[in-house]
Amino acid sequence: MSQGGPTILVLYTELAPYVLAGFKAAVRTMGATFHVVRWPVNNEAPFELDGDPGIRLYDRSAYDRNALLKLANELRPDLAITSGWVDKDYLAVCRTLIRRNVPSVMCFDTAWTGSARQWFSVLAARFWMPFTFSHAWATGVRQAAYARLLGFAPFRIHSGFYSADTDRFLALGRTLLHQRREHWPHRFLCVARYIPTKGQQLLCDAFAALCEAGGAGDWELHLVGTGELHAAVATSPGGQHPRIHHHGFKQVDELAAVVAGAGVFVLPSTYEPWGVVVHELAACAMPLMLSDAVGAAERFLQPGTNGTLVPATNPAAWIEAMQEMVRSSDDRLRTMGRASHDLAAAWTPDHWARTLQRILQDR
Repeated sequence: MSQGGPTILVLYTELAPYVLAGFKAAVRTMGATFHVVRWPVNNEAPFELDGDPGIRLYDRSAYDRNALLKLANELRPDLAITSGWVDKDYLAVCRTLIRRNVPSVMCFDTAWTGSARQWFSVLAARFWMPFTFSHAWATGVRQAAYARLLGFAPFRIHSGFYSADTDRFLALGRTLLHQRREHWPHRFLCVARYIPTKGQQLLCDAFAALCEAGGAGDWELHLVGTGELHAAVATSPGGQHPRIHHHGFKQVDELAAVVAGAGVFVLPSTYEPWGVVVHELAACAMPLMLSDAVGAAERFLQPGTNGTLVPATNPAAWIEAMQEMVRSSDDRLRTMGRASHDLAAAWTPDHWARTLQRILQDR
């Protein structure tokens, strides 16, 4: 490790601003330098990434396996972090580094479900995983359980790989709590890609039904995001309801204006291994309504304290849960929002950087 701090090679898939938040914390607190190879930007989540002098980005499309191996040889990293095991060329680099006694960390958010496919992965992993990765850095409890089954020793498994950019969102949350001392916005907000597993259609239909039944009071539903189902959902009978609004994709800086007008965050996913957006909106002091498929609920939702957990595919349960929020007093909503803010503040990019430091020390 150089005197200026560790050199970290990151072999990543789809990079997002919240991932960079952890890197930036490590640059600031440890003097780390990150070299990040990343896949092309996803058109359904075209995030603009802020630069940092301690972080250099490389386009994956410009590097075949030999070029990646050459890059790793030139950088001589102190540690490598890799997104799962989907990119075979990334795995080749990890195997090379392991042979040089360089820690190789597999980060992932896939929760253990016990499916036949996962059991096959568990059996197959014993033949290659120990020669590719030294550590696993999971997002939560069910992910850590998967890592244990894949063969990682418990002391080589860490959790909390994802963190929101809490400096940004906690500050917004404090501002909103101050501004909302007299009135809490009566607006549900969903932020997610419009893809089949995110549940926007169910949410729109449930809210429209609540409105037609006269149970929505003065509340509205606003949705942020884009994706393959955007047009279908937005033009559906439920999605076209006059009290439902579709905002399209928003960059992080643009999201603040939408959040400022919203009172409760809703994520109705039928499959959501983690969901950093939960951390982000909890930091913004939002009460939470999450489906029971959302992994991040384990860390950021305490049902009855800062929100509610809803069966993912049960329309009647969503109508009932939304009606319960509609009936809540502004004081109750404010109390839940403050609890969300406190839960979000308990995990930050600085915690992420400290975990990285522990892994570096465990060589």
